[in-house]
Amino acid sequence: MQIKKAIDKVPGGIMVIPLLLGAVINTFFPQLLAIGGFTTAMFKQGSLPILGVFMFCMGSQMSLKVAPKSFKKGAVLTVAKCGIGTIIGLAVGKIFGSAGIWGLTPLAIIAAMTNTNSGLFVALTEQYGDESDVGAVAVLSLNNGPFFTMLVLGASGLVAVPITAFLAVLAPIVLGMILGSLDGEIRKFLASGQKLLIPFFAFPLGAGMNLTSIVKAGLPGVLLGVLTAVLTGFGGYFALKAIGEKRPIAAFANGSTGGNSVGTPVAIAAVDKSLAPILGVATAQIAASCIISAFLCPVIMVLMNKHLGKKKMANLAA
Repeated sequence: MQIKKAIDKVPGGIMVIPLLLGAVINTFFPQLLAIGGFTTAMFKQGSLPILGVFMFCMGSQMSLKVAPKSFKKGAVLTVAKCGIGTIIGLAVGKIFGSAGIWGLTPLAIIAAMTNTNSGLFVALTEQYGDESDVGAVAVLSLNNGPFFTMLVLGASGLVAVPITAFLAVLAPIVLGMILGSLDGEIRKFLASGQKLLIPFFAFPLGAGMNLTSIVKAGLPGVLLGVLTAVLTGFGGYFALKAIGEKRPIAAFANGSTGGNSVGTPVAIAAVDKSLAPILGVATAQIAASCIISAFLCPVIMVLMNKHLGKKKMANLAA
C-alpha cells in the first residue's frame, strides 16, 4: 500500500489527515483513546510535549543565513494575523458587547484568528515555499495557545499578561537554534524531526476536537473558520508584498486556527470569571474554526500557488 504517497497528494496532508483521523475517532469512538497507559498519553494527551520537541528540532535547523529572512517573514505574518484578529474582535466587542454578532463572540474571534496551526504551516511551506518560509514558523509559533489572546485582552484591562507564556514558547526554539549552530552533526541528526513529528502531534490535537463542534457552533463557527482562512491569509499576503517579498505564498499557509487555541477560553475564564457564561459557545466556535480552516487553508494555498505561477509565466512572456 502506498499510504505515504496518498497522504502527500493532499495539501498539508501530513498534518490534516492525522488531525481529521483524531477528530473522527474522538467523535465516534472516544473510549478507544481513554484506555490509559501509553495509548492515552500518546494519542490523546501528547500534543504539547511532542510539539515542544518539534519546535526544538525546527529551531536547530535555522542557520545564520536563513534566520534573518525567516525572522522578517515570521514577524510580518505574525503582526498581520494578530492585527487582523485583534481589530475585528475588539470592534465586534466594542459595538455588540461580549455576546458578539450572530452569536460569534469577540473572545472566539480573537483566539481563533490570532492563532496559527504551526504544523500545517510547516507542511504547506515545505511543499510550496522555500527554506525561509519554513523557518518563519519560529516566530509564528509564538501565537500558539492563549498568549496573544490574553495579551490583547490584557491591553484592554481585562486580564493580566502572562509574560512566562512568551518565554515558555520561545525557549525550545532558541535552545534548538543554539545547539544546531554549535554542532553540525546534531543539526543533521535533528533535521528529521521537522517532518517526522508532525503527524504525532497532529493526531492528539485532532483527538481534542469533536466533529459535532461544527454542528454545535453552527453558522458562526463555520463563518469564523472561513474568515480566518481568507482574511488572515490574504492579509499576510499583502503585508509581505508591502515589504517587497516577491513570492509571498507563505502567507496563505498562515490562514488557519491552531488546535491549541481550543483551550484558550478555559485559560482566560480561569483568570476572569465574568467570561464563564460564553465559555462553552466560544470553545465550540474555535473548534469549528480549527477544522474548517484546516481544510480551507490548503485549498487557498494550492489555488494561489497556481495563480502566482501563471502570473510569473505571463510576466516572463511579456
